[in-house]
Amino acid sequence: MKKVVTIGGGTGSYVILRGLKMYTLDITAVVNMFDSGGSTGVLRDEFGVLPPGDVRRCLLALSEGKRAEIVRKLFAYRFDTGKLGTNGSGRGHSFGNLLLVALSSIYGSDIEGIKKASELLDIKGKVLPVSVDKSHVHARLEDGTEIEGEGNIDEPKHDGEKHIVEVFLKPEAHVLDETADAILDADTIIICPGDLYSSLMPNFVVKGMSEAIQESTAKKVLVAPLMTKWGETNGYTVSMVAKELCRYMGLEMFDAILCNTTKPDPAMLAAYAEEKKVPMPVDTTDLETYATEIILGDFASESDLARHDSDKVAKVLAEL
Repeated sequence: MKKVVTIGGGTGSYVILRGLKMYTLDITAVVNMFDSGGSTGVLRDEFGVLPPGDVRRCLLALSEGKRAEIVRKLFAYRFDTGKLGTNGSGRGHSFGNLLLVALSSIYGSDIEGIKKASELLDIKGKVLPVSVDKSHVHARLEDGTEIEGEGNIDEPKHDGEKHIVEVFLKPEAHVLDETADAILDADTIIICPGDLYSSLMPNFVVKGMSEAIQESTAKKVLVAPLMTKWGETNGYTVSMVAKELCRYMGLEMFDAILCNTTKPDPAMLAAYAEEKKVPMPVDTTDLETYATEIILGDFASESDLARHDSDKVAKVLAEL
């Protein structure tokens, strides 16, 4: 059975994993563990645990079994209305995040908590944190300003026109041994779509991560993002994203890059324009510098959100 490792965090990994689990593959999802926003950030601060949000999404994507739909709904349930407890302290938390915190406490570590949640959800494959070290993402802008925290990069309070020139972690984090082993043993490594500097790059500034990727003989594949992100990739093309990833991963080029070429619905474009997001240009000529194979096609979902279609992308990835 072919061994596939996905690397990412958040919605992008969720979409890719949902499709891949339909194929006969040995899947390991490697997850960014430096989120600091929303419910995840609050739980991280209050309980001193690793951020559970992206892990929860990957677990949900890979869940199977007779009770999968019920458990998925339970894990995704968020206490947005009413109160949890007398002071309302649970408001905004998802049940899945709270359960991961509880399991980590019961079984003595974050990694054991993730493994027990994997058993509970009967997932196909494994979900592994890129690191179990507790660090925060920092970004340096072109004017020298340093931004601290994934949440502040994801939702910039600074001038979003100023580009990010460097991403790093404080304190340093080291790759989990089990994660490095999975990368070294993989047949294919897939970089999922996601926010470049707040979701993807933190994985590759973990000590030992880029070295493992470089040493691995796996085919390296990038699923290119559909849209730009204000404060991170405004003004970027797909080749610019690929260039940055190659720089942080220590690669000369990817073996393959999947690029969507279908145009979004005008109403969707207008909605995203309000967030200063536009479709990311696919500049195939420049992209040839960073990919042995460029795969163009219709990879977008037909929903009212700019998302990849799990089935369309997974079909191509499985064939690779």
